[in-house]
Amino acid sequence: MQAPGRPDEDTRGDFKHGGWAAPFAAMQDAGDSLSFTGALLFGRRTYEDFYSFWPNQKDNPFTEILNNVQKYVAATTLKEPLPWNNSILLQGDATKALAQLKGEQDKDFLIFGSGVLVQSLMQADLINEYVLLIHPLILGSGRRLFPDGSAFANLNLRDTKTTSKGVVIATYQPKNNSQEIPGE
Repeated sequence: MQAPGRPDEDTRGDFKHGGWAAPFAAMQDAGDSLSFTGALLFGRRTYEDFYSFWPNQKDNPFTEILNNVQKYVAATTLKEPLPWNNSILLQGDATKALAQLKGEQDKDFLIFGSGVLVQSLMQADLINEYVLLIHPLILGSGRRLFPDGSAFANLNLRDTKTTSKGVVIATYQPKNNSQEIPGE
C-alpha cells in the first residue's frame, strides 16, 4: 500500500516503487463503487500528504470534493487549528473518539491509506466495510495494509468490479467478531 500515487510520496525503508498505482488510474472506478455520504478519516501521515497535494490540483473533480468534505484526523503530534478546511483533530484515543462519533452521527467514514489507523480500528472492531483495490502487479517490498500480527477478520464478499486495466475492486463486510476460520 506504500506510495501508490507519486515517486516521492513515501520512501520509508528505501522504497523505490513510488507511484506504482498511477498507471492503473483505478481511483475513479473505486469512487464509483462507494456509496459515500459521510466524512473522511485520516491518520497524520496520510492527512499531511493529501493536504500537501490535493488543494493545489486544478481541473480535477476530486479537489473540490476533498476540500469541502468533513475530515477527521487521528494524530498525537498535530495541533488545532488544522490547515485544511473542514478538518477536525480527534482528541485522545482515536478508536474511542471514532466509536463516539459513530454513535452520535448517522454518516459513514471513509479511510484512504492510513494503515496504522486501520489496524487500530480493526482491533476495536470499528471497520464496517473494506473496499480493496487489487492491482495486477507484485512489488515485492513496501508497507502492507495487513502486516504480520494484524487483527483477524472474517469477511463476506459483497461486490467485485474489474477495471479495464485489470484492477479488481473488491468490497467486503466483516461477518462477525468470531475467530472461527471457515472450513475448520
